[in-house]
Amino acid sequence: MITEISLQHFRSYDAATFEFGPNVNIVVGPNTAGKTNLLEALLVIARGGSYRAHDAELVGFGTPWARLDARVGEQRRTVKLQKVGERVIKSFDIDGQIVSRLHHSRTLPVVLFEPNHLLRLSSVPDLRRAFLDDLIEQTNPGFSVIRRQYKRVLTQRNALLKQNPPNVSQQLFVWNIRLSELAGKVVRARQGLIETCNDRLPAIYDGLSHSSASIALEYQTSIVGDYETALLRKLEQHVDVDVARGYTVHGPHRDDANVLLKGHVLQDTASRGEVRSVVLALKIVEMELLERARDIRPILLLDDVFSELDSERRKALTGYVQQYQTFITTTDADDVAKSFQKRKIVRLSSLG
Repeated sequence: MITEISLQHFRSYDAATFEFGPNVNIVVGPNTAGKTNLLEALLVIARGGSYRAHDAELVGFGTPWARLDARVGEQRRTVKLQKVGERVIKSFDIDGQIVSRLHHSRTLPVVLFEPNHLLRLSSVPDLRRAFLDDLIEQTNPGFSVIRRQYKRVLTQRNALLKQNPPNVSQQLFVWNIRLSELAGKVVRARQGLIETCNDRLPAIYDGLSHSSASIALEYQTSIVGDYETALLRKLEQHVDVDVARGYTVHGPHRDDANVLLKGHVLQDTASRGEVRSVVLALKIVEMELLERARDIRPILLLDDVFSELDSERRKALTGYVQQYQTFITTTDADDVAKSFQKRKIVRLSSLG
């Protein structure tokens, strides 16, 4: 639980301090007030980085450094960002212990919902794959290593494809084996997550939308059978195609995951309200999985989430979020506050 945060030269803030309550915190102000910047600061304190910007962009314009100080329960946390030429050096001070990066065990579980997350389900496959992999990383710390290794091997294989040396098939042999091994681990983790999500998703979606419509996540891949073995075979059989295109055609980086609502792919038939309810349902599943994996209640960040919800969906969402420390941004505090008995209003001026 974050009870206080001070910002110096962070984004639009020159210097500001905020205190928070243990339940729902309603962050209110006009569109230029820096509401999203405050949520971003909370995420940097909790997980060490931003969800929408590089470290250099977090430092206020015209200043060489930025600093965040927070109280997390009985713990003090400080994040410092120092510009050195074109680089930014970041350090973390956790109760006097200074480190250059936050190990998974030092992070705080956080679930973020912001408007662009609606695109994750209705846009390109890259965003849907990222949703799965990001959640797996938060609940299974060992997955981050597998994910990085897969990307590294894929990059090396693609570089060799572009070079296309005379004995390309022989040189690809080692990379094919390693890529297939890692791919099997990636896909098993994704499929396991999907199975877990599907155990809870229908009930949560029903609770939010008051709809008994069928809903499920579905993993989509061109690989049939044992993934590792089948992928290795495809990599060996499609060398000419891969060389011609200059990249690896098959593998987890080309797979997809879709939400099926009422038996149809979500992005093909769902209304905006249905998409928003599905995203919120997935975020609630994410909260439950994080709490189970970390044995800590996650912090919930909701950026402008109430603006397009009808009264029934608001009431249903309220029942979930009031169990967690929650931060909700809005331009109308009264409109949101009436949904919560235990809440604290955090008012921002137009100057941030």
